[in-house]
Amino acid sequence: MNRRTIFLDIDGALADNSLAVAPSDSHWISPDVAEGLRALHQAGYGLVVATHQARIDQGWFSSEALTYTEIHLRLRLATLDVPLTGFYYCPHHTGEGQDATAPCVCRKPKPGLLMQAAWELKLDLGSSWMIGDLLDDVEAGRWAGCKTVLLTTGKETEWKMTDMRWPDLIADNLAEAAYVIMASDRSHAGGHLHPAELDE
Repeated sequence: MNRRTIFLDIDGALADNSLAVAPSDSHWISPDVAEGLRALHQAGYGLVVATHQARIDQGWFSSEALTYTEIHLRLRLATLDVPLTGFYYCPHHTGEGQDATAPCVCRKPKPGLLMQAAWELKLDLGSSWMIGDLLDDVEAGRWAGCKTVLLTTGKETEWKMTDMRWPDLIADNLAEAAYVIMASDRSHAGGHLHPAELDE
């Protein structure tokens, strides 16, 4: 099992459109996503999805539909020879009024999804990264003890900055994120990554 892991949000990181609209119709994988995932896998990182899917709680689509999406993603990645280590999602809606549900520990910026994955998959959060296109992704990663990359895809609109919402790195797309992550880890490891050391 890879202890060094890349956590990925789906919307904006892996898929071009929101799963919350039509999970079976999401358009992936773009060339830069494919390049980035291949590079990370070949460098010895595990890949884990950590995503919000509040429309399940709101009744827009079922958890079975999301399972179909997970299977579709795994099959698509298999064509790239890239395995997916885990798929974790938060189904809860935390809006105000009658649509609100009880507070949960898994909805980003809370780190519950990442902590659950780390416990179940025996991951090293301190050697892992969270990649997302929102500052909530960054904050969740930092609370979990991961390093973080913010994608500049234009999804973030509020820019509510706190100390926990500053990313370690910024990238324009997933391929660029992969290369800056690997460069950063090589630098901290004295110039070398040792994929064999990442396996238990």
